[in-house]
Amino acid sequence: MFNKILIANRGEIALRIIRTCKEMGIKTVAIYSKADAESLHVRFADEAVCIGPPASSESYLNIPRIMAAMEITNADAIHPGYGFLAENARFAEICNQSGVKFIGPTAEMINKMGDKVTAKETMVKAGVPVVPGSDGLLKDVKQGIKIANQIGYPVILKATAGGGGKGMRIVTKDEEFEDAWDSARKEAKASFSNDGIYVEKYVEEPRHIEFQIIGDQYGNVIHLSERDCSIQRRHQKLVEESPSPFMTPELREKMGDAAVKAGKSINYEGVGTIEFLVDKHRNFYFMEMNTRIQVEHPVTEEVIDHDLIKEQIKVAAGIPISGKNYYPTMHAMECRINAEDVFNGFRPNPGKITSFHSAKGHGVRVDTHVYAGYTVPPFYDSMIAKLICKAQTREDCIKKMQRALDEFVIEGIKTTIPFHKALMKNEKFRSGDFNTGFMNTFNIEDCVE
Repeated sequence: MFNKILIANRGEIALRIIRTCKEMGIKTVAIYSKADAESLHVRFADEAVCIGPPASSESYLNIPRIMAAMEITNADAIHPGYGFLAENARFAEICNQSGVKFIGPTAEMINKMGDKVTAKETMVKAGVPVVPGSDGLLKDVKQGIKIANQIGYPVILKATAGGGGKGMRIVTKDEEFEDAWDSARKEAKASFSNDGIYVEKYVEEPRHIEFQIIGDQYGNVIHLSERDCSIQRRHQKLVEESPSPFMTPELREKMGDAAVKAGKSINYEGVGTIEFLVDKHRNFYFMEMNTRIQVEHPVTEEVIDHDLIKEQIKVAAGIPISGKNYYPTMHAMECRINAEDVFNGFRPNPGKITSFHSAKGHGVRVDTHVYAGYTVPPFYDSMIAKLICKAQTREDCIKKMQRALDEFVIEGIKTTIPFHKALMKNEKFRSGDFNTGFMNTFNIEDCVE
């Protein structure tokens, strides 16, 4: 087992990792930018190293500075959390060459699954269903239009190095294709320094359902069942839950088998998710793989009663997994609490938190790094907390979430709590009748400050 782990991340996920490390008897090193000097992950780590100014490029994305922090603290493993360098193959390879364990998959695995075109080709070979589309990247508009007519409109253009909805455009007819192609390529180039674009059939009224998997160093891969992430805004998840209200036992077995098959096809090591689109007829298609721990991992932890960070560390240390799949025994739901003004287009709203009262009670969990007096910096993702509730049934889970949201008080900044309160009262959401287009019809006026 590792003696000391450096956490190459910030905020709630860094604090989350620190907690598990302490329970496992492992020393921790926090890194932080000057903007994060007062964050709780800095306070609770055994050691902390400032690695630069607020800009991510000069701190949390600066590999030489992170490796220097690793050397001066003598850490023997690095946990990347999610975001930043978590799926950076070069970072994983540098860790390997430096003799420090990267807690996650190898650079080869990240490369195979990080590029969406390569990932799709890998899944086809593994026999996992994929959305009909181009075989590889598009050469030009003419080829794209030809394929679009073959598979039928609507289609969606996607950046091969994409994420977070960037470099994606829906096209409904030939006349729209060229403009969509140009804007998708420009956005992809600006966001990922890679303007490679491919085209797929646009799955209408889809659910976004992902399967949590874990693989060890001995070729074993299991799944830990599903999470429904269909409540999204601009491809950014807002609420996640398990089990999915759309799932059937038969579909769970089929999707679980496909997820395990996908992991085994690349000898996957670590935790990760296989992301699927599921149409209204319950046909499912591979979308992408995330080769890291995810924001919504607490949902799975609550329904199977396992610490996924602990499992992740054990796998990295060479400990084999159990070999059996896990299924939900409860219902859990997570609301992402962001520092955003829901009445002003969900605009980020950084600033000082003047009052903070965390929701508590049986079946209620809050993962956060903020507190009264903390200033939310404007330089990073706007998520400041995750509220997770669990209960025996989905109906009871929603009731518990409503109660928890009512007593979750954050003052001094705007947050997404009013949105979540309104969502829990929405009849379509309560009945499970929703898909990834839900936010297109949601009435923001239902939110009350």
